[in-house]
Formats: sequence, C-alpha cells, structure tokens
Amino acid sequence: MNTPNTALRALLMRFATPLLALLLVVGLAACGGGEDADMEDDMAADTTEMMEESMETNTIVDVAVNDGRFTTLVDALQRTGLAETLQGDGPFTVFAPTDSAFAALPEGTLDGLSDEELTNILTYHVVNGSMMADAVGGMQMIPTAQGTDLSVTAGDDGSVMINDANVVITDIQADNGVIHVIDAVLMPPADEDAM
Repeated sequence: MNTPNTALRALLMRFATPLLALLLVVGLAACGGGEDADMEDDMAADTTEMMEESMETNTIVDVAVNDGRFTTLVDALQRTGLAETLQGDGPFTVFAPTDSAFAALPEGTLDGLSDEELTNILTYHVVNGSMMADAVGGMQMIPTAQGTDLSVTAGDDGSVMINDANVVITDIQADNGVIHVIDAVLMPPADEDAM
C-alpha cells in the first residue's frame, strides 16, 4: 500500500534528478560566463593600456626605432646618451641619415670616434624647435644644437639639400618634433672653421 510519504518520495525522486542536473548546468554556465566576462574585461584593459603607452611614446626616438631605417642612428644616439634628450619635451627637428647613409661612410668611421666626437656629429643633425619642410626650404642657414650652421639649398624643382645631403623624405611627425630624412651623414666643420 502506498502511503502519502511513499508517493511523495517517489515523485521527488522522479523529478529531483533532472531538476538537480538543470540547476547544475545553469550554475556552471553562470560561472563560466563570469570568467569569460572577466577575461574579456582584462583583455580590454590590456589593450587600452597598450594603446595609451603607444600614444605616450611617440617621440623622435620612438618614431626612428619603429621606422626601421635608422638603426645606426638610434644606436649612436643611445651610445652618447642623446636618445634620452630626444625623448624629452623638445620640440626638435632632426635631419636623420638612414642606415645606408651611415654605411656609405668609410669603414670604421663611427667605431673610431670618441663619444664626444660622435656627440658633436649627432648634434649637428639636430635643430632646436620644430621646422616643417616649407620653413626649411625657405632658409639659407639653420643653426644646430652643435653650435654651427647647416646650409640649405632649395632647387627650383622643390628639392632641398642640407649641406651635401639630399632631403629625401620630409615632415615625419613625432610628439616632440619632426624628422626629415637625408641620404648622407652631415659632418660639422673642423673647429677652426666653427663660428
């Protein structure tokens, strides 16, 4: 004979197993969803942080490093400590020789230089202030951070030469100035010729 307790127990056993399984699935889905949401939040935060860092680090040195054509220049800037200066507020204008421009120097030229001599050459490529190509082309002489002037020759075809170097790419913007790419390394005048 079925008593009310026996019938109730049978009914609970019949529906309890599927009900527990349903609750387990819902609970696991809720936990998994939370982990996915947390992971997505973490990924979004990491992406935002990387974007902010890249926005914060767009100095002349950063642009030169990321470009890939200026490894010799960047190495020289780091060797002399000028990289830190060119990562500062500026603004600066840099006439940047490419790797091929440095490669055209006689072999061992850079290796034989003291840090002071290399600094003298590098600062001859730097102008205090930001000068866009239009301004550069309109000048005859440009004072450098090294202390002597660069001569500017503008051609009728719009070409510009800085001393004996051709300006091949202009107006590469950085947060703290501008880069103009040149096809030769600029050598400052000897001390007796310096002003």
